[in-house]
Amino acid sequence: MEKRFKVWTYKEGEQPLVHDGPVNNIYSTEGQFIDEMESGKSLFIAKHPDEAHAFFLPFSVANVIRYIYKPITSFSRDRLQQFVEDYVSVVANRYPYWNRSSGADHFMVSCHDWSPQVSNAHPDLFKNFIRVLCNANTSEGFRPERDVTLPEINLPFGLLGQPMISNRPSKRTILAFFAGGAHGNIRKVLLNEWRGKDNDVQVYQYLPKNLNYYQLMGKSKYCLCASGYEVASPRVVEAIRAECVPVILSDSYVLPFSDVLDWSKFSVNIPVRDIPKIKEILQAIPLRKYLQMQNRLKQVQRHFSVNRPAKRFDVIHMVLHSVWLRRLNIGLLS
Repeated sequence: MEKRFKVWTYKEGEQPLVHDGPVNNIYSTEGQFIDEMESGKSLFIAKHPDEAHAFFLPFSVANVIRYIYKPITSFSRDRLQQFVEDYVSVVANRYPYWNRSSGADHFMVSCHDWSPQVSNAHPDLFKNFIRVLCNANTSEGFRPERDVTLPEINLPFGLLGQPMISNRPSKRTILAFFAGGAHGNIRKVLLNEWRGKDNDVQVYQYLPKNLNYYQLMGKSKYCLCASGYEVASPRVVEAIRAECVPVILSDSYVLPFSDVLDWSKFSVNIPVRDIPKIKEILQAIPLRKYLQMQNRLKQVQRHFSVNRPAKRFDVIHMVLHSVWLRRLNIGLLS
């Protein structure tokens, strides 16, 4: 892939809706990817669209919501959908690339909750389109064979990641940890079952001021990654960086890069119906298996790290690799 794959980023459109995006906080992977492909430093950038294998539409859903919907008087998706359809119309009328593949070699990248709905108004237009989304929910139309899961990473201002924590297993005295608001049904069940009820499974809605979120992750063997209003959560990447084995509590979430990463080797999946059994399930995992999973977190950390410029095997390259795999599937590589 590194020697062959080339991506053309369309030049049409103006900032801040296109060619720009948030590079901090929970939508950061959207803006970081756009900025990387606009920087001119990526080895995957095509010099001419005729040499490209894939075509990137560099609009930012987060910025569309921020600017077109300001002030927010309606939560209807129609203005977002119209904007994206207009952008596709412009590039399809100006160049032959969209029409020759019916959009199958074109892709977008977004971490906003509304992103999956850009294609809802005209599904036939977008049926072949590759959507790279944080909100990778199969119950809401995410198609693993066509779409790509974008890891949700909460980047602090001016930084490219949360703290890396590497405590030895012997220093991890908490079995499982979670702290977060009661957003969505899954978290409500988790908080109702475990909040303040067990020293081994420490679950908080509001973390006391004398406790540090990342230090608690570093003291925990397992970190509970519960979906909120949407399936994606930055806790998955935070847990990986803290070498705290992620426990996925979600329905219908397609985990990032699962084409090439075997998540069963470094995480635990617990069905939502088994939330009351969290302690029983985790305590039943043999120590040797836990140590293997925890050690493998060190091996996969680089796949969930943001670098600028991007580096081999980091999150931006992994996203491009996922697009490459789906590009191969349509059999149009020249």
